[in-house]
Amino acid sequence: MHKTCNLCEAMCGLRIEVQGRRIGRIEGDPDDPISKGAICPKAIALKQVQEDPDRLRRPLRRRGRDWQEIGWDEALAEAAERIAAIQGRDGDDAVASYLGNPGAHNLGILLGLVPFNGALGTANKYSASSLDQNPKHASSLMLFGHWLQIPIPDVDHTGFLLMLGANPVVSGGSLMTAPGFRKRIEALQARGGQLVVVDPRRSETARLADRHLFIRPGADGLLLAALVQTVLHEKLTRERGAAWRGIHAEELARLLAPFAPARVEDRLGIPAAEVRALARTFAAAPAAVCYGRTGTSQHPYGTLCSWLADVLNLLTGNLDHVGGAMFTTPAADFAGLIAMRSGGGELITGRTRVRGAPCFNGESPTPCLAEEIETPGPGQVRGLVTVAGNPVLSAPNGAALERAIAGLECYVAIDFYVNETTRHADLILPPSWSLEHDNYEALFHGFAVRNTARYSPAAIRADPGQREDFEILVELALRLGQRKARGPRRLGWRALRALPSVSPRRLLKWMLRAGPYGDGFRPWRGGLSLADLEARPSGIDLGALAPRLNEVILSEGGRIDLAPLPIQEELARLNEELEADPDPPGDELALIGRRDLRTCNSWLHNTRVCTQGLERCTLLMHPDDASRRGLEDGGRVRIRSRVAEVLAPLELSEDLMPGVVSLPHGWGHRGPGLRMAVAEAHPGVSCNDLVDDRVLEGVVGNAVFNGVPVTVEAVPPVDS
Repeated sequence: MHKTCNLCEAMCGLRIEVQGRRIGRIEGDPDDPISKGAICPKAIALKQVQEDPDRLRRPLRRRGRDWQEIGWDEALAEAAERIAAIQGRDGDDAVASYLGNPGAHNLGILLGLVPFNGALGTANKYSASSLDQNPKHASSLMLFGHWLQIPIPDVDHTGFLLMLGANPVVSGGSLMTAPGFRKRIEALQARGGQLVVVDPRRSETARLADRHLFIRPGADGLLLAALVQTVLHEKLTRERGAAWRGIHAEELARLLAPFAPARVEDRLGIPAAEVRALARTFAAAPAAVCYGRTGTSQHPYGTLCSWLADVLNLLTGNLDHVGGAMFTTPAADFAGLIAMRSGGGELITGRTRVRGAPCFNGESPTPCLAEEIETPGPGQVRGLVTVAGNPVLSAPNGAALERAIAGLECYVAIDFYVNETTRHADLILPPSWSLEHDNYEALFHGFAVRNTARYSPAAIRADPGQREDFEILVELALRLGQRKARGPRRLGWRALRALPSVSPRRLLKWMLRAGPYGDGFRPWRGGLSLADLEARPSGIDLGALAPRLNEVILSEGGRIDLAPLPIQEELARLNEELEADPDPPGDELALIGRRDLRTCNSWLHNTRVCTQGLERCTLLMHPDDASRRGLEDGGRVRIRSRVAEVLAPLELSEDLMPGVVSLPHGWGHRGPGLRMAVAEAHPGVSCNDLVDDRVLEGVVGNAVFNGVPVTVEAVPPVDS
């Protein structure tokens, strides 16, 4: 049996032995055209989640402190009735929704959300995107006219890869599907190319780089501004191909004039001469690409960083150029379908009720959810629906959000674990697991470093009575629509009665036929079909990335504005911050996160493969910082921020820049009522508890996890 691993963006192809309803050996598929047999320990978690006795298979209803197992019809009817009652009394916005990261890997969720969101009708939509990549979406929207048209590093053909705030050797790429990244680096270096990594930590990727530069957390915007300023000032720009679309380059040069390398070097921790040399080498390379990810998105200037990275690619002739930053041509063109339905998106679609924070493309910032629940007045959130999410662990100031969620009038969770968030639910509706249903990675084929397509049928049959995410969302939409008298237009389909006949498989057939390799609904032309994918279970190679900016750009006149107003304002804000005298550092350190190869999010921590071995939830600190504080390797320390404090074991490492400490994300399994035995035995602490929910990125209000000010002190043997 062939399957695509859905546990991270690498979407590695797998071969799975199946005996009846039992999963046997799992190994990498060497015939997969993009992963080529690559695999990591997380793949074993697929089997362990499938067999996990803690995984829910039937709906649960809260009864005081206990849970009662109930049937699907009863559970769905009660969920719709309670949601509709709140909205009928207080308005549609009184019920919020939250989508977690796993939803991006599930075609059923992506498609099922269309009718569900239409039926729910709330403006209070939240997701993990505002905890991660919304600045990158905002940058792409302003540059190219579409929030999902994100240029991907053509790593297999580049000669110079500049990477900031990313660790794809561990992550497999983020908004860059690149499985087996270690081998891709080796191939880059074998053809005479270079990898330069800029990061406050010498990460697993940085250890393989030709050069690693430490940078102070939160200074990425200054470095990128200095690089682009050098390219413009020294006239290192290059015009070639369709990529030269920039307008207002003179205005950009004026805005960047204050960010000369000599002026920013002290804040960066990187000498001006090195910054200038980096800019010159990048500009002179026959093919180069700048790639920044979570470290630059989860940042006070996340949108500006994302913007400047792509502007650096554009000005040096590396946008839409082989070996530079290119656009994937996916078989099921999810971005293209969205553009047909609703355009490329909107930058700011409103402001949150309490704080007035910006709402990006119809979504409110998740750091604002707790205050929207707790602040009385018209529009107060009184109900919540979460889909595949655990925001108590993934959002800033998780303890405050947990208190808010516990006070809701009604909370419905679509999830198969009783975790730190869902333990406060009134109803839990558990979907089937990934091995039990078909899937196609519609989003991540669109972010891949090579054009491929792979369809994964279910590996085993689900238990009788289980339902897929798509079925749950569609049924809730139907029941809500009936109770609220929603018309078909609001639901997103022409008629309510058509919903039961729709399935992800049927919709995927349509998407493939409508896609760039399909028959365009003219069968005599031939073209890629679902039948073709089913006949090639290892996937189909559709070729290397190719220039296609002309096809994807939706910006007015097909031109790229290099100095739009939001970017002008962010550069002015960054300059003001640069001019201000920094506060004395005192005893504060800058906290950053990190990711372990065995885990990605909290949802895998109830598997042995992701928790066994040495303690990984440790605070990394440079030995010099520890010596100044009288701290010892292996000792317990107290980490304090403005909003919280946690205790963790200390691990000394010269891989950290002095002045920087690091905790991994996804841990912090706590609280009564959890039903996750393995996770509770390896609780760790949540680094996100320390993150200040009042601090937001400047353009779209993304959470800021990078560079949180903290103090660290020893915990006495008996903590009084």
